[in-house]
Amino acid sequence: MTAGSGIDISPHPERPASRRVALDMLMLVLERRQPFDQVLQEEKSFRALAGRDRAFVRMLTATTLRRCGQIDDAILKASGKAELPRPFLLNNLLRLAVTQLLFMSVPDYAVVDTAVRLAKDVGLERQKGFINAVLRHVAREGKAWVAVQDEARLNIPGWLMDIWIADYGPQVAAEIARSSLVEAPLDITLKDPVHAAAWAETLGGDVLPTGSVRRMSGGAVRELPGYEDGMWWVQDTAAAVPVRLFGDIAGETVIDICAAPGGKTAQLAASGARVLAIDRSTQRLKRLGENLRRLRLEKNVTVEAADATVWRPREPAARILLDVPCTATGTIRRHPDVMHLKTPRDMQGLMDVQARLLENAVQILAPGGTLIYCTCSLQKAEGESQIEKLLASGAPVARLPVTAAEIGGLDFTITEKGEVRFLPFHLAGQGGIDGFFISRLRKHP
Repeated sequence: MTAGSGIDISPHPERPASRRVALDMLMLVLERRQPFDQVLQEEKSFRALAGRDRAFVRMLTATTLRRCGQIDDAILKASGKAELPRPFLLNNLLRLAVTQLLFMSVPDYAVVDTAVRLAKDVGLERQKGFINAVLRHVAREGKAWVAVQDEARLNIPGWLMDIWIADYGPQVAAEIARSSLVEAPLDITLKDPVHAAAWAETLGGDVLPTGSVRRMSGGAVRELPGYEDGMWWVQDTAAAVPVRLFGDIAGETVIDICAAPGGKTAQLAASGARVLAIDRSTQRLKRLGENLRRLRLEKNVTVEAADATVWRPREPAARILLDVPCTATGTIRRHPDVMHLKTPRDMQGLMDVQARLLENAVQILAPGGTLIYCTCSLQKAEGESQIEKLLASGAPVARLPVTAAEIGGLDFTITEKGEVRFLPFHLAGQGGIDGFFISRLRKHP
């Protein structure tokens, strides 16, 4: 059993089939570049597995994505070669097996045996001897290799690490990298925050300073008390902060730009606001609608599919929430595929979109109105620098500084300019937090 996972991974007849599903899913992410969450939702063979096998496959695949650099380093050492094995299918089969040997407490014999059998099933029978030799070498010496590996350097892409070093300095960047490699706990936002203590007891969690309920052990979300009744939804505690910075919004209208999948939309609606949720993706808005119906909040929300870089409301808005599309590097703990799917070119394209969204949001904001800009990227180019460029352009807005009292007393997350910058190692003693940036702006009267 993986430490703290609560997941039974002892050998049983279904495990070989589970590993085949994990291999297919890893190929979809790394070869076809599909987001891991999408694969989890759409892969029929995964959904067909029994509950504990789904948990095993999800953990196996996520851990492989999270620790891929260390795993590849071990494969190279064990094979004695300068390059990773080909074809790609063989390499990924070895990755999954090495993950179990080094990062999951699966018996060595079970790992080697099922890997060799899986090789036969996927047309790699001629490679069985090579697979057996590599895995036995890893089983003998791999733990010693892991003990001296530089996990930050091996797992975090070089281009991304270079940006973090430039933004935060080498020491903080290394701490960000290490914290990003730890699996995140389960954070819950309540429809009625007044009952946070009671729900924490019911769910076996704790109330964080920001008001979220945290379960360290995670678990099958849909089976937890209150989920089917629409009493709460899953949302990292950092992502739950921006809405709270509007203050009392009962009876007020708020425009939620780039709203899907709807965590912040639900917060706004649960706070008594009338919400106009804008997103360009009709598919994502469909998911938002499903979430709102489960929470019984759909009556408070009007949904519109539109390109928010040019969209105009009927009248200027007094409150706008702009959670921009970004590289999502602050969510690597939850979405390790980000490290494999995002590129510097993606980041540049997203920065251009962010700037256009921000410019349009300022234009449609009413005089004296409040705009909250946020992003789950760790790169300052997608956060702090976007606000700096906006203000330098002469936009008719100014920062409205955030106070510690508004964010549960977490004053160490507030920058000199009154913005909020969460880093993954913040709240480390309580399980960490997603990387996040928040700036609150007020338009000149």
